[in-house]
Amino acid sequence: MALFKRRPKRKAQLDQLTPWERFQRQANENQQAERKRHFSWSGKRIRIGDKLPKLKTQRRRLVTRRAGLLIALFLLGIAGASYFISPLSHIAQVKVTGTDKLTVAQVQSATQIKTGKSVWAVIGQDQTTSRVANKANPQIGQVKTTLSNWNHVTLKVNEIRLAGYLVTGGQYRRVLENGLIMSKPQSQPGGGYPIYASFKSGPRLQKMIAQYAKLPAVVKHNISEIKFSPNRANPERVHLYMNDGNEVYATISTFTSKMRYYSGIAAKMKTNGVINLEVGAYSYSFKKSSK
Repeated sequence: MALFKRRPKRKAQLDQLTPWERFQRQANENQQAERKRHFSWSGKRIRIGDKLPKLKTQRRRLVTRRAGLLIALFLLGIAGASYFISPLSHIAQVKVTGTDKLTVAQVQSATQIKTGKSVWAVIGQDQTTSRVANKANPQIGQVKTTLSNWNHVTLKVNEIRLAGYLVTGGQYRRVLENGLIMSKPQSQPGGGYPIYASFKSGPRLQKMIAQYAKLPAVVKHNISEIKFSPNRANPERVHLYMNDGNEVYATISTFTSKMRYYSGIAAKMKTNGVINLEVGAYSYSFKKSSK
């Protein structure tokens, strides 16, 4: 009977509460009910792993990815180390291009690039290679290296061509097209290049060489000697002796532009003679000039 008497009492208590007190009491009861949902019948807290099984799968995938990354880095390190100690990392073949008079042996000696040298000591070191090569051989300008077939190296050389030989004290010194005069003298000049006579080392010779370097190859090869021969009317006059038997008078500052017409003028001459390119362009035979 006591049990049935409590209900009216609880109901009476609720009736005695204000609406605000009833609202707060109901809210407290809801919070307590929510807390009970997080506990099992044994009174222990439910684990997140049991409630969210996808979390275990995500963790497993993350661990697998990390392990895979570490294994890949490890294998990559082994492959790199194997390459550096294998013959593939050393030059097996050297090819030289872009040269005219320089030989492969001269280029290899100047650049210090030979078979057996480490590939990575050469590739990407073009500035250093060019500097070393030019110091050893001034005829070597810029050098560009390229790699093919793992360990085959190609050297593309910008050769500074020979412009002729300067006569000094009965000896001949090589002159390059960039104006550099080689220090080592020779007793005899090489064939195929002009001799510069009566010139002194200075601006006029440098200007003459620069003008000569711009000529077509066919005209260059026809010049035997360039003699500095100034007079009162023309302080830049030069006297040329040609391999075809003709002689030419020209002016240094207009040498390139005027000498381009040489072949056409010489072809119209019936006999060998003199072609004057100082002012305008005209020719006459040696017989006429001797009268």
